Amino acid sequence: MPRPNWFFAFPLDGAFLEGLPPLPGALRRFHPEDVHLTLAFLGGCGEEGAMRALSALDARLALDPPPPTDVTLGEVVPMGGSRKTYTALSALLGAGREALTATLTAHRDALTEAASGRRESRAAKPHITIARPKRRATPEDRDAGLAWAEALDLSGVKARLDRIALFTWSDSRVERLFRVVVERRLG
Repeated sequence: MPRPNWFFAFPLDGAFLEGLPPLPGALRRFHPEDVHLTLAFLGGCGEEGAMRALSALDARLALDPPPPTDVTLGEVVPMGGSRKTYTALSALLGAGREALTATLTAHRDALTEAASGRRESRAAKPHITIARPKRRATPEDRDAGLAWAEALDLSGVKARLDRIALFTWSDSRVERLFRVVVERRLG
């Protein structure tokens, strides 16, 4: 198995996934407990790098903690790669988008630098991944995934982002992809 990735994210209740229409067969829905909004992707920095980043997070939270933020979900869009080779279907934010964009921009570089000495080159784009295509997904499967995503209306999904968690891969990635290593409450 490759070296596990690490990341900081705002966990949120993914129970809304259970009420969504069935996915096309070559896509995988996230487990409700895996649903999160990424603050900083640390990559394969190892546990030592992740702990350095956790220390950096603790220092930032002591000085200038972001407040809990209420958000709503918006449209579901393909992310990663092109529209035809996307790696995820993710809900953008409706309410709370500006506040979370500012929070991500203010904190993520300090965390990634502490973990691996790198900075993120892309602009912050708060989103919540809800499904991914499987490796064997064909272009037709991906098109079906796009049609599924376009038919969704998640505008009624509300969440309060009131904690930041350090995540890594779960021990068995069959059911759940991620596990929380440690959490910090906001407010």
